[in-house]
Amino acid sequence: MVVTRKASAPNRSAAHRGSTALLLIGLFKLLKGILLVAAGVGALKLLHKDIASVVMHWVEVLRVDPGGRFMQRLLQKLFSTTPMQLKDLSVALFIYAGLFLTEGVGLLLQKHWAEYLTVISTTTLIPLEVYELAKRFSAAKLAILAINVAIVWYLIYRIRDRRGSPR
Repeated sequence: MVVTRKASAPNRSAAHRGSTALLLIGLFKLLKGILLVAAGVGALKLLHKDIASVVMHWVEVLRVDPGGRFMQRLLQKLFSTTPMQLKDLSVALFIYAGLFLTEGVGLLLQKHWAEYLTVISTTTLIPLEVYELAKRFSAAKLAILAINVAIVWYLIYRIRDRRGSPR
């Protein structure tokens, strides 16, 4: 007589762990998309306003030192921005937001196409991130680069693992 024991508590399978990682990546992509939509809307709202007064209002609200070197460069760029540049910026922000939102929703729904899309789009942006990091190092840029490399590595591992397992 063979006695089989059923486990009283189900083990976390590799698929469940994978879905948790996919959920986190999807949420990260959704957050990036939402932030880009907000930035795009903000750029459009500046179209018919005095940019200088709006920017100075936010400098005061946020209690930022307008005399700092970084702030001086940022203010100079903002004050010299044309309406056409704002339109172009908002279009680019909305395009990237659409891409990130598509990736995020697809990953949350555990769609295989979203994994491929995320690998391709994230990989194509890594050289730009490396260039920006080399041009002016910051811990935030390094962290974003590390997160994106980890995302690509994980998704490639997941895709290759799925291809190797029989269906």
